[in-house]
Amino acid sequence: QVQLVESGGGLVQAGGSLRLSCVASGRTFSRYVMGWFRQAPGKEREFVGRISWSGSITYYADSVKGRFTISRDNAKNTVYLQMDSLKPEDTAVYYCAADPNVNGKYNYWGQGTQVTVSS
Repeated sequence: QVQLVESGGGLVQAGGSLRLSCVASGRTFSRYVMGWFRQAPGKEREFVGRISWSGSITYYADSVKGRFTISRDNAKNTVYLQMDSLKPEDTAVYYCAADPNVNGKYNYWGQGTQVTVSS
């Protein structure tokens, strides 16, 4: 079983930055693909980006490309989402998730952290 705990959300003005963290339990974190997702009120959950187990490969949704950066520290069992140039439309609950089998299926999810961007 893997437990994921996000932190770092909050209220920020448009154009500002936030860094989210996601700490994972378990000794095999370094083998997992990790993803970030978000869900705005009244909308479906949206893929934000993912990072390979080594951290060498990242992939982002077009909506955040060039503004968001995912990184990880396997020694700390932590994955990060650096969010820059934030826009009001980035307001959502942000979730990290783990894909332990590297097959595109995220089996483990955190509880989410709220990000609110004011205009």
